[in-house]
Amino acid sequence: MTVTHATSRLLRLVSLLSTRPVRTCGELAEHMSVTERTVRRDIARLRDLGYGIESAPGPWGGYRLSPGTRLPPLVLDDEEALAVAVGLRSAALSGALGADQAALSALLKLRQALPRRLAGRLGELDATLAHTPRSEEPQISPDRLLELATACRGGTRTELSYRDHAGRSTIRYVDPYRLVHTGLRWYFVARDVGRGQWRTFRADRVTGTRITAEPVDLVDPPDAASLVSRGIASVVYPVYATVRLPLPLDRALAVVPSTIGAHAPDGPGATVVEIGGNDVEQLVDYLLGLGTPFRVLSTDAVREALLRRARGLIEANQ
Repeated sequence: MTVTHATSRLLRLVSLLSTRPVRTCGELAEHMSVTERTVRRDIARLRDLGYGIESAPGPWGGYRLSPGTRLPPLVLDDEEALAVAVGLRSAALSGALGADQAALSALLKLRQALPRRLAGRLGELDATLAHTPRSEEPQISPDRLLELATACRGGTRTELSYRDHAGRSTIRYVDPYRLVHTGLRWYFVARDVGRGQWRTFRADRVTGTRITAEPVDLVDPPDAASLVSRGIASVVYPVYATVRLPLPLDRALAVVPSTIGAHAPDGPGATVVEIGGNDVEQLVDYLLGLGTPFRVLSTDAVREALLRRARGLIEANQ
């Protein structure tokens, strides 16, 4: 018996155990066209690999899966694999898991492991789905995110095609490090080789990547999330709004991330936040999307625009 055949049989056994709460030894042997002795031997092998498999006593007993002490390999059929990939894609684009890149990393691993036929189906499905970020934010494709995640995982120098805030296109050679999600945007953290500095790049402004064969050794890399926060805080916006949220600091930070505004406690149950924007209407859109009460402390232009928007909504719904 070849190793490949034995491995396929173990995967088949896991699949059978996962489809019903309990399987008798005889049922498993019949489905797999092997002897009950082979089934018992394979069960022992799966336990050695970390699968939690319990023996159910009694005349109708058999085997059942239970939570193991560590995460074993999962066996997914075609539709399950596609469902997981779509779910991970949505989590990565929405930032549902916060600022880390767990969903993106898992999606990258899954896509690399998919057979060609499933990868093609996922590509077709991606083409039919659209992500709806906040209206003022540009959309980034999952393929672009996966390209950048691949660069971070690869540990090799990358040629980055980038469009800056003025619309100028440049080519940078960078040593990739991390992707950071702020709640509004993805940022690519890398060492700019030409400038000899750690930089943050807006992922939606990356127009292409080419991974070279030159390995890099990242010496003393920065805290990626802090670097992004400092970079955003240093941007000078043409318009600012200062608002008071009736929330303690920790809850206010969950509503308005530190990468979006500057926070200051205002007593035990309130927080004052300063938020910058490109124009007054953009700030009003953002404030209305917070989903929590607030009071505008400044500026008058933002307060008046907010009141106009509120009056318009009231009149439209009377």
